[in-house]
Amino acid sequence: MSRTLPAARTPDPMAAPPLRWGVIGSGWIAERFVEALHASTTQRVIAVGSRGLGRASEFADRFGIDHPCGSYEELVDRPDVDVVYIATEHPAHLPCARLALEAGKPVLVEKPLALNAVQAYLQAKQAARLQQSGEASPAAAANDDVEAQLQEALQ
Repeated sequence: MSRTLPAARTPDPMAAPPLRWGVIGSGWIAERFVEALHASTTQRVIAVGSRGLGRASEFADRFGIDHPCGSYEELVDRPDVDVVYIATEHPAHLPCARLALEAGKPVLVEKPLALNAVQAYLQAKQAARLQQSGEASPAAAANDDVEAQLQEALQ
């Protein structure tokens, strides 16, 4: 008896609706991310943010990105950026993710998401709160207690 595998259910990345990406960071991993988006999807990287305009401009020129930003704040404040990719050094993942979330942007953080469980929890908590448009949920108060317990456990 011969068995066959079912057809693949992986969606075609070229069929996904294009989003306008902002990339925070201009190092090696950011280069790989932008190259992959350009090669395999219809996504558009429209802005890159770095700690200095010079580095952002150099990166933007190499990858055909229209808007170099000399600060992370400048990038997340752009109304034409739909989603933010965080490609900074690991200790900057949490502050950069929080900055983008506070600006109302969805975030994709390069691994690791955070340096520890508390940082990961704080990012998830902030995203959930912002998703609820500022309304406190019954779970938010319970999460405050969990947060205190996590902080205490890591000390």
